[in-house]
Amino acid sequence: MAERRGVIATLAPWLRLLGRRRGRLAAGAGLMSLALAAALGLLALSGWFITATGLAGLALAAGAALTLDVYVPGGGIRGFAVTRTVARYLERLYNHDTILRLLADLRGRMFAVLAGLDGRSLAQRRASDWLNRLTADIDTLDSLFLRLLAPAAVALLAILALAGFLALWSPAAGLSVASVLGVAWSWLTWGQARLGLAASRRRIAELERLRGRLIEQLQGLAELETYGSLAARRRHLETIEARLYDDQRRLGHFAALGSALAGLAVGLGWLSALWLGALAWQAGALSGPLMVMMPLAVMALSEALAALPMAFTQFGATLAAAERLNALDDARRDAAPQTGTSLPDGALALSLEEVSLRYPGALSPVFDGFSLALAPGERVAVHGVSGSGKSSLAALATGQLVPDAGAVGLGGLPLADIAAQDLADRVACLTQHTELFDDSLAANLRLAAPEAETSRLWAVLATVELADWAQALPRGLDTRVGEGGRRLSGGQARRLALARLLLRGPGLVILDEPFAGLDSALAARIAERLDAWLAGRSVLYLVHERTTQACLPGVCRWQALANGAEPAFAPPPGIFQDGAKH
Repeated sequence: MAERRGVIATLAPWLRLLGRRRGRLAAGAGLMSLALAAALGLLALSGWFITATGLAGLALAAGAALTLDVYVPGGGIRGFAVTRTVARYLERLYNHDTILRLLADLRGRMFAVLAGLDGRSLAQRRASDWLNRLTADIDTLDSLFLRLLAPAAVALLAILALAGFLALWSPAAGLSVASVLGVAWSWLTWGQARLGLAASRRRIAELERLRGRLIEQLQGLAELETYGSLAARRRHLETIEARLYDDQRRLGHFAALGSALAGLAVGLGWLSALWLGALAWQAGALSGPLMVMMPLAVMALSEALAALPMAFTQFGATLAAAERLNALDDARRDAAPQTGTSLPDGALALSLEEVSLRYPGALSPVFDGFSLALAPGERVAVHGVSGSGKSSLAALATGQLVPDAGAVGLGGLPLADIAAQDLADRVACLTQHTELFDDSLAANLRLAAPEAETSRLWAVLATVELADWAQALPRGLDTRVGEGGRRLSGGQARRLALARLLLRGPGLVILDEPFAGLDSALAARIAERLDAWLAGRSVLYLVHERTTQACLPGVCRWQALANGAEPAFAPPPGIFQDGAKH
């Protein structure tokens, strides 16, 4: 296990990411400060005004001549009340919008990290674990600004500002309030975080474990019921839930303790301000309204401190989420090539020499001394049954997998020495897994070429015979395809992925069952058009059997894969490889 980093080092990458939106974060913290300042002003001015009018009334009843301007403080009270309401509303609206933008930044960053991981790294964890990274862990990190950094900073600023304000009339009261509330602030942040660190860390790990086991149970419900294992699995889930409840109860106790201490600190603060203010009033150094105003102003700070105990008690969860996401980033950097050699122009040669590959936990290797040579401009078809290693071959050729032994070369260079961006630009792969996003047809196509003009999009759709269909749609290229392309048929989704591939300009093209799900006549027509685009490029076809030979234009050589050792959990070659840049 890697050595655990310090708190600052763990959060540093995410703080830098927050820094990209420092303007919005500063504005959000400003609105938070404004709402708190208005609350302080409202309570302080109200206390002063009520006391002043009461004393003025007593003086007038006693026959004294006295004037009191009620309009200015009355207007001030209304102004503070309206400002507090409006500022609080705008702060919630603006900060939550900022958090949604930050979540988009975080998910975009982590999706790029996952896309950069090789297939072996992806195979080491369940799909539910990767989903948990992109959802639960990212959602946990959204508390970094909204519940931790901003409220703590605003509360500390409010304590210092109020202490300075009170010191204008009573330095002793200002110092006392700063000491009491300063110590309370330290405990409510660092102390509560330390107190709940272990339990909140465990809780996020147990939540991941519960999600993964629950998804597995739902997916295998029929098999578990058939073999009589469902009751045991349920007991296992109940055990995890019990541990979760224990930690949740423990964290609830810690948060309740923090809330009680926050209330106690505010009570001690206003009591000390009242006592010292009374002494100053007794000595004639302070008026009665000011004496009442001081403790009431301190009472308003309970709003600033109330949110800290719960947030910082859960700090361990935020820290654990950051550590897990940092580990992904580290894994991508470790897998990245250390040099940046560029590939030659034109068609690329591909070579695999005595390659051996075994997936973690697999009973047998996928490849054991496998070799393949593809000359520049040559078209080779590799065929084999399901599980024979075709997808793994594509993953090796695109750098998504690193062999246990042997060498993989591209364009006469070792694959490990080629710059990642150059490899992504010069190699295009259509995998069996059609990756489409819940966006428009145009957006899914432009994953391969972000600057592609609309006319070019229509041209590649015409190549795969989707142009007439897309033109007949009410929104044309702006039509959304649904999550995973679920609004399309399997054949349409496959052809859309192939059209996306045609927007690329690679030197090596890998086509894994390019015409799967298409009838033979349509496949033959598309293959004829595809032949012109493939001219001058090296092509590696991956198919199940040689009966598809008629639909593979220009094949000059066939090679069989017969080991049948590829495990069922072998990952696809990459998230973006079916036409988009991998």
